[in-house]
Amino acid sequence: MSDSAETAAGFDLHTHSVYSDGTTRPADIAREAAALGLAGFALTDHDTVDGWDEARSAAAEAGVDFLPGIEITTKHRGRSRHLLGYGIAPLAGELLDALASVRRSRLTRAREMVRLVAVDYAITWEAVLGDEDARTVGRPHIADALVAAGYFPDRSTVFAELLHPRSPYYLGTEAIETVDAIRMVRSAGGAAVLAHPAAFRQRTPVTPGELAELAGAGLLGVELRHPEHREDWLPPIIAAASRLGLIATGSSDYHGAGKPNLLGQQVTDPATVQRLRAGLAQPR
Repeated sequence: MSDSAETAAGFDLHTHSVYSDGTTRPADIAREAAALGLAGFALTDHDTVDGWDEARSAAAEAGVDFLPGIEITTKHRGRSRHLLGYGIAPLAGELLDALASVRRSRLTRAREMVRLVAVDYAITWEAVLGDEDARTVGRPHIADALVAAGYFPDRSTVFAELLHPRSPYYLGTEAIETVDAIRMVRSAGGAAVLAHPAAFRQRTPVTPGELAELAGAGLLGVELRHPEHREDWLPPIIAAASRLGLIATGSSDYHGAGKPNLLGQQVTDPATVQRLRAGLAQPR
């Protein structure tokens, strides 16, 4: 956990709500951020901006700053990479059309994975969908249904033992090319930041060469502080980010009860957030 002085001054720039795979409403994230003494937060649900209005209103009531964001499902060189987009225009056509296609793919994939899992585990599509029918459905919701049915103790165990990429129950999903996603974020007036480049759940870290390619495409920053990073993977990424002049952010990747990550566990200082906002592109 960040020390109290850092947390009080910081922004958590990567959080998820019930609109994707978090367990907390956007308004509750805002209230928790205020209670922790955070300066502000970004809501970055997977492939959707549906929680922004609730988050923005609650942040204003709680007296914390709000930066609208999104986490986009992308791939680069055939590997899964996630991209954080901040400050996009919510009615930007090309990006939102691409995100709608990704969400449709996620839904189709989730239904088929539930069909496969249900052969061996007594879960239903209705149990997976739950009460939040507007959310972006995916593997975490299948995991939650398995936990609720008593098969596993928590979501992390389901991912480790049953829904990992080598599992017979696992299916791939549509992803936008990362370079294209960066271009679309910039065209929508936003700033693009690469998420968790050294997360232990990835087969390999992002390489300095990849980072240079993405910087050349308009990437503004990289999430260098994240609770799931492998420390031994970080040094070349940090060196490359510095050499390329990329903004370095820190975030918790908060999912409520869906992950052990704590809100404010990693933060970004206000001066860096100001640089991030200054880097927002003009919508084209």
